[in-house]
Amino acid sequence: MIQTAVCDDEPFYREKISSLVKQYFEKHDLDYAIHLYPSGEAFLARHENTVKYDVVFMDISMQALDGIQTAARIRAYHSDTQLVFVTAFIDYALEGYKFNAVRYIMKDTLDSAIPECMDAILQKMRLAQVTFPFMDGEATLYTDNILYIESRKHKSFFYYMQSGAASPTASRSGAATYQIYEKLDSIEQKLSDHGFLRIHKSYLVNMKHIRRLGNYTAFLDTGAELPIPRLRYQTVKEQFVAYKGIL
Repeated sequence: MIQTAVCDDEPFYREKISSLVKQYFEKHDLDYAIHLYPSGEAFLARHENTVKYDVVFMDISMQALDGIQTAARIRAYHSDTQLVFVTAFIDYALEGYKFNAVRYIMKDTLDSAIPECMDAILQKMRLAQVTFPFMDGEATLYTDNILYIESRKHKSFFYYMQSGAASPTASRSGAATYQIYEKLDSIEQKLSDHGFLRIHKSYLVNMKHIRRLGNYTAFLDTGAELPIPRLRYQTVKEQFVAYKGIL
């Protein structure tokens, strides 16, 4: 899932940017979540926001805490978030690029600029694909869209988000399922460079989709809850914290 934030103190532009980004994600069949913030203060109110998001569209000219100050807080945590500055004033461009912004978009060019900007972001993120010989035929999947893989009765089941934002009430039935005769150990090895975590002998989970850990359970952003054995819990927690970069 591509976690995206739009931070702008003007409701019209918050909604417009969100709508254009949503259209882009759905056109490209990508799993996403978009969160809206009316100010830099609101964005930073949750500490994890400094590292949580893959993409942030940040208005530069906001009341009190502006976009430049907010971006400085994000970069202070060495975040690899893809920053896009959005504004009506060209004067701030050089200042914005000090924070390694992907693009500087003028508000009167949003319709044409955002698709091009998202193309550049996805290229930088290098969204990975993997191909497996599933029982229904060979299929290539975006690794970001794989929720988790479950080993059951000599088969492995891939739970995969086809497109659109994950619903907080979604369950297994809300995702496509791919079946394969392959051991989870082998699949884990193939996905070792893509942020997957073995939380249980029967579950390999995409850490991008873990919302939190607690009570020996992994809570996913789709609403699914997967068990973590007591003996494995501390190791799983440490690996997840290291992945998120929240110390």
